[in-house]
Amino acid sequence: MKEQKNEIPGGEAPAGNGPDAAAAKSPAAGARPASAAPAVPAAPKRRLSPQAERGAKFRAYVRQAPESPGVYIMRDSGGAIIYVGKAKVLRNRLLSYFSGKKEVKTRHLVSKVESIEWTLAGSEYDALLIENNLIKEHSPKYNINLKDGKTYPSIRITAEEFPRVFRTRRIIADGSEYFGPFPSADTIDTYLELIKRLFPLRRCVVMRKRESPCMYYHIGRCPGPCAGKITREAYLERVGQIRSLLSGQTAGLLEDLRRRMGQASAEFRFEEAASLRDAIKAVEQFVGRSNVQDLDPAARDYISWRCDGDLASFVVFTMREGRLKGRDSFVTALYSTEEEAVQTFLTSYYGPERLPPPAVYVMKAAGTKPVAEFFKKRLGVKTRFLTPKEPRHAASINLAAENAREELVKRRREIGDRSALVELKAALGLASLPVRIEGFDIAHLAGKNTVASLISFRNGVPDKKNYRYFRIKSLGGAIDDFASVREAVARRYTRLVNEEAELPDLVLIDGGAGQVSAAKEILDSLGLDCDLAGLAKKNEEIYLPDRLEPVILPKDSPALRVLVAIRDETHRFATGLSKKLRTKDLRFAALTSVEGIGEARAKKLMKHFGSLSAIAAAEISAIASAGGISAALAAAVREKAATSYGIG
Repeated sequence: MKEQKNEIPGGEAPAGNGPDAAAAKSPAAGARPASAAPAVPAAPKRRLSPQAERGAKFRAYVRQAPESPGVYIMRDSGGAIIYVGKAKVLRNRLLSYFSGKKEVKTRHLVSKVESIEWTLAGSEYDALLIENNLIKEHSPKYNINLKDGKTYPSIRITAEEFPRVFRTRRIIADGSEYFGPFPSADTIDTYLELIKRLFPLRRCVVMRKRESPCMYYHIGRCPGPCAGKITREAYLERVGQIRSLLSGQTAGLLEDLRRRMGQASAEFRFEEAASLRDAIKAVEQFVGRSNVQDLDPAARDYISWRCDGDLASFVVFTMREGRLKGRDSFVTALYSTEEEAVQTFLTSYYGPERLPPPAVYVMKAAGTKPVAEFFKKRLGVKTRFLTPKEPRHAASINLAAENAREELVKRRREIGDRSALVELKAALGLASLPVRIEGFDIAHLAGKNTVASLISFRNGVPDKKNYRYFRIKSLGGAIDDFASVREAVARRYTRLVNEEAELPDLVLIDGGAGQVSAAKEILDSLGLDCDLAGLAKKNEEIYLPDRLEPVILPKDSPALRVLVAIRDETHRFATGLSKKLRTKDLRFAALTSVEGIGEARAKKLMKHFGSLSAIAAAEISAIASAGGISAALAAAVREKAATSYGIG
C-alpha cells in the first residue's frame, strides 16, 4: 500500500509533495527559449481571493492522486482526522471536492480541511475494510456516528404476583416479559388503551391490602385485587389474554371474546355484549393493520434510509421467527454520497456483537456487494442484500422508510435547516439569510368562505405560534385570488408596521407571477423591502418580482424542499379552515330549514350542544330549554338534526 500526505499550514508546501508541486516543476514565469522573439510585457495577472487560491492549490495536489481504489483522510488545522472516505477512483473523488458548484454541506467540510492523505487499496472491498477500521479507531467528526441512536419504548408485563402492564425504555432481567419495541407513540398508546379497556389490571405501583378498592375499580379500570375482588387465577387469565394480544396470537382471543359476547346476549346483558362486540372489532382492526408479524420464520432485517441535505436517517426492522423483534433508528450527519453513507452504516451497525442475518432487505442494492464480501471475510457470515419483490417485504421496507422520514423531520424541527436556507439565499439572490419566512395561500369554494392562511417558518421549520388566518371581506362573493392576496398581505403587514413588530426575511406566496405582483404592490405601498417570491404548483417554478423567467431548482434541492414544505403547509392550513367554515354553514342551514328556527336560535342551539349529532342524541326537553322553543318545535329540530347527522 502507498500513502501520500499533504499539509497546507497557510504558507508554501514543500516542492514535490504538495499542491504547489506541479507549479514548482514548471518553467519559471517569463522564461523563454533563446531563439524566441523578444517578450512582450505581460498584462498583470488578476489576483485570486484567498479562498480561490486555496482551492487551486488543493486541485493541483489531488490531481497527483492515482486512478485506483483507495481511502482518503482529511485533517483539520490541528491535525485531527475529521473525515475518512473511500473511492473506486481516488483522483476523481478527491477532485470532486474542489471542482464545480458544491452543496453547502460539502463547502462546509472542505473549509475545515487543512491536509489530505490517501492510502491505495487493491480493490473496492479492501478500501471498505480500511475505511471501516479507520472510522472505528478515530471516530471522525463528519463521518456517520451511530452513537446518535434512539431506543424505542416497549410494553412490559411484570413478574409480580398480580402483574402490571406499562410502557418502558429500560429492559430489566427480573423475569418480566417485554413486547415491542414500538417506533410510534400512537401504536403503543393504542395497545395500552385497548388493554385498559378490555383487560384492566391493577394501576398501583405498590399493591397494599385494602378494605375497599380505589376509584379505578369503581369506574371499571381495575379489577381490585388489593381488596380481594378478583382471584389470582382470574387475574392471570386476563394477563394471558394481554399476552396473546401483544404477541399477535389473536385467533384464540377473538374466539373467547365472541363466546363471551354470545353468552352475555343470551342472558340479556346487552350492555356487556355491546362492549364485547366493540372489543372484538377493535382487536380485528388493530391486527389487520399490523406489519409486525408474518408466517415466515426466516431471520431477516429490513433497512431503509432517508438522505436530506446534511443529514441522513437509518431505520432497521429486525424480524425473527416471524415477528418483529426490534427496531433501531439513527440520525447522523451526511458528508458523502448516499451509496457511501449506506456502506458505512452497514459496516458500522453490524459487527461481532451484532451479526447480520442471512437476508437483509434494503431500498437499493447498489454498493452492497463489497459489504457482503466484508461480512463474509471479517464476520464469517454469508449475507444476501435483497430488494423487496413480494408485497409483504415491500410493506416492511416502506414502513421502515416512513419511520426514517419521520425521524428526519423530528430532527429538523429540533435543529433547523440552516444549510438549506444558505442555499436558498444564494439561489434566489436574497438580501439576507431567510431565517424567518412567512407564507400565504388562498382557499374558497366557488367564491364562498374565502380565507387566507398565514404560516411562519423559523430556521427552516414550522413556527406554529405565529400561524394566522384571515377571512377575506372585500370580495363580496366574487372570485379574485389577486385581490385576496392584496387584502391578506395588507392586513398582515399594516399591523406589523403599526406595532413595530419583527418583519419576515422572505414572504412566500402560493402562486405565480400574478400573485407575486399583487403582494409586491402592497409591500411597496407600505415601504417594505423584505424579499418576496411565489411558488407555482405545476412545475415548482419560483417567481420573483421584476423577473420575467422563473427560477427552477433541482427537485432534490434542500432549498426547494423548504419552499415546498411552506407552500404545502399554507395550503393545508387554508383548506382546513375553509372546510370548517363550509361545514358550519351546512350545520346552520340544516337548523334554519326548520320552520320557526331562525339564525339567532340556530346559533344558540349550536353553541349549547356543539354539533348536530349532539342535538340528535339530546332529549326533547333539553333542546326546548336550550333554544327557548316549544316541545313540538324541539322534536322537529331533533328529527332534522338526526337526518343531517353526517354534516356535524
